Amino acid sequence: MERIHMNQMRDLIQRLKAGESERRIAQDMQLSRQTIHKYHELAKKEGYLEKAALIPDDERLQKVLGPGPKPPRIASSVEEYGEVVKTLHKQEVEMVAIWQQLKKNYGYTGSYSAIRRYVARLDPKPVDVYLRVHTPAGEEMQVDFGSVGSLYDPVTGEIRNAYVFVATLSYSRHQYAELVFDQKIITWISLHRRAFEYFGGVPRRVVPDNLKAAVVKVLVYDPILGEAYRQMALHYGFLISPTRPATPRHKGKVENGVHYVQRNFMAGQAFADIDCANQHLKTWIRDVAGVRDHGTTHEAPLKLFREFEQTAMLNLPTEPFSLCEIRVAKVHSDCHVVISGSFYSAPYIYVGQKLDVYVRERVVELYQSQKLVATHVRCQKPGQWQTRMEHYPEYKSAYLQRTPDFCRQTAVRMGPATSKVVEALLAERPLDHLRSVQAILKLEETVGAQRLEAACARAVYYGDLHYRRIKEILNASLDREPLPGPTNVVQPTLPHAFARPATDFFPQVQP
Repeated sequence: MERIHMNQMRDLIQRLKAGESERRIAQDMQLSRQTIHKYHELAKKEGYLEKAALIPDDERLQKVLGPGPKPPRIASSVEEYGEVVKTLHKQEVEMVAIWQQLKKNYGYTGSYSAIRRYVARLDPKPVDVYLRVHTPAGEEMQVDFGSVGSLYDPVTGEIRNAYVFVATLSYSRHQYAELVFDQKIITWISLHRRAFEYFGGVPRRVVPDNLKAAVVKVLVYDPILGEAYRQMALHYGFLISPTRPATPRHKGKVENGVHYVQRNFMAGQAFADIDCANQHLKTWIRDVAGVRDHGTTHEAPLKLFREFEQTAMLNLPTEPFSLCEIRVAKVHSDCHVVISGSFYSAPYIYVGQKLDVYVRERVVELYQSQKLVATHVRCQKPGQWQTRMEHYPEYKSAYLQRTPDFCRQTAVRMGPATSKVVEALLAERPLDHLRSVQAILKLEETVGAQRLEAACARAVYYGDLHYRRIKEILNASLDREPLPGPTNVVQPTLPHAFARPATDFFPQVQP
C-alpha cells in the first residue's frame, strides 16, 4: 500500500463520504486504484464513512489507517566483519583495500558495493547548506568564458573553435557578451574594456573564473604576466576577486549567463561568420535577454540595470586603458627582443638580459625593473622590425648607417679618384665590399680628404683598389709623390694588367 500523508487521508475519507467513486478519487489524488480501495475498506471497517461519524485526530488516524511497520532491513553481508571494517576505516584504508583484505584474510565473499554502502553508513555526509548572497547594485561583475562550437573567421578564411565571453552584473543580471577565437591575455583585457564601455560604468569588484586553459590563473597569480590585469584594475578602480577552485556556486550568475547564451542564442543557429554572429548577439542581449523575466529576480535585467545599477557604478576614466599585455623577453645578440613575431631593438648593454615588455595599443615599451629603456611604435604584423641605431655599439651602428648610397655621396665630395674607387668596389656585390668601402672612407678622419684622394688616385693608376693597398700608400707617404707619366691624370681603366706577356710563361701561346 502506498504511504500517504494525514491530510490526504482526511481528504480521501471526505471524498468517500461524499460518494465519489474510487476511479475518480484515484485520478484526482494521483494515487493507484488499489491504494484507494484498501483505504476505502479500512475506513468502512472503522465506521468513518457513516454520515454522523467524525474523523479522529491525526494520532488515532495514523494508528488505524497509517502504513504498517517498515519491512525488516536485510542484514548486510559486512555486518559480521563490522569491527574489522571500522578499524581499517579509522586507519584511513581505502575501501578497495578493505574489500581485498576481507576477502584474503577473512574469507569474505560479498561485493565491493556492500563495503561502500556499509562505510557510507559509518560516515553519513552532513547536509551542505549555502547562504544566498544578495549583491548591492554596482558592486560586482562576474566574468567567464564558454565554448560555442565553430565559426568562420573572415580574417584567416578558416573555420575555428569559438568562445563566448560573458560579463554579468550580479545585481541586475544584465550582461555583456562577445564571441572570440581565443582566450589570450590581450583578448581578456580588451573584452573587459569593451564591457565597461557597454555598461557605461565600472563595478567595484570583478569576479573571474579560475579558467584552466585560459588566462585568469596567470592574470591573478603570476606577478609578471598578471601585471597588465592588475594595472587595468588600478586604472578603472575595481578589485579582483578570483573564484575559489571547485566552487562554481560562487559565480553562478555568470555561469547561468554563459549557459543561457549557449542554449538560447547559439543553439540551432548558423551565422555567416563571427562578425555577423556578434552583431546578432548584441541585438539579442538587448531585445531578448535584457527584457526577459529573470528566474531569480523576476524582473527584466535591462530594467533593473537602467533604474538602479547604472547610476550606482563607478564612472569611466577619461582615457581608456591602453595596455594590452606585459611579457618578459630576452634581448638577443642582435640587440632585439621578439614579441608576437615582431622585432624591437634595445640598447646593446642589455644583450642576454630579460626585460619587461609593455605591449600597448600603439606603442611597445621595454623596461628593466622600473627603468624605461626603449619605446617603439607597435608593429602591425609578424616579421616587422623596429630598430634604433643608437641601440648598437658605435662601430656597429656606423656600419648600418653608412649605406652604399651614403658612401657614394661621401666619395664624390672627396674627389674623382675616391669616387672611382668606391664605384668600382660597389659595382659588383656591394654588400660584400661595403665594409672595405667604409674603412677606406674612414681614413679621412686621420689623414684628411686631400691625402685620401691622392692615395686613391695612385691606387687607381696601379690597378689595386683594396683597402690594404690604399692604407700602405698612406703609411709610406707615397700619396705625396707624383705619379709616373706626363700628367697626374687618373687612368680611365681599372682592370689588372700583367707586367710580363703571357708568352713568357706559356711559350706555346701565340700573341
